[in-house]
Amino acid sequence: MEIKPYHAEDAKKNQVSRMFNRIAPYYDFLNHLLSLGIDRYWRKKAISMLGKDTYPHILDIATGTADVAITLHKYYPESTITGLDISVEMLAIGREKISKKGLSPLITLLEGDSENIPFPDNHFDAITVAFGVRNFENLDKGLQEMQRVLKAKGKLVVLEFSQPRFFLFRYIFNFYFKYILPLIGRLTSKDPRAYQYLYESVQAFPSGEKFLDALGKNGFKPIECTPLTLGICSAYLAEK
Repeated sequence: MEIKPYHAEDAKKNQVSRMFNRIAPYYDFLNHLLSLGIDRYWRKKAISMLGKDTYPHILDIATGTADVAITLHKYYPESTITGLDISVEMLAIGREKISKKGLSPLITLLEGDSENIPFPDNHFDAITVAFGVRNFENLDKGLQEMQRVLKAKGKLVVLEFSQPRFFLFRYIFNFYFKYILPLIGRLTSKDPRAYQYLYESVQAFPSGEKFLDALGKNGFKPIECTPLTLGICSAYLAEK
């Protein structure tokens, strides 16, 4: 069953774009508040999985307000970083953050579809995606597009929510995600569906071994899956 942000007939990617455009002004604040700031650690941990190799050109899919792109620059200051996202409002906030940090020459944000990446084959040395693959309308197509634009031996890092392994913690996590987080999100972001969709999409996402299988099926060599914070999210590393 396809999980969409809104109960409407139009395509999922259109709804995802509309949802993020609506919540863009509140997105960073809510991310840090609702995760108690742990989201910053998750992003750094995922990026560190790329190691100390050189990556002249890096693509950040579902870049949003550019938190990952900016963190990538700290790890790889010589790299040219491109962020891609379908939400113009999120990108606008990201560009403002990049400009204030004086990083505009090194980080470029583009409006675009992850299932139709506007770059030629074998273009990027590394690709990152943080909390974005759940929102793909067609997961296989999105993975195939990333594989297409990645150079041979290039690295892919995906950070995504998953299900905690321990029963009690999983129960607490699911209760928070299903009831508390949507309430706070609804009161703060003014979008009654956005954070309910977050819970639903996490439940439906094929995390862990299932996602490693999806990577392998779509042309990647899965290397590792690292659960973070008792499995609230997982970081995946793969190679073309």
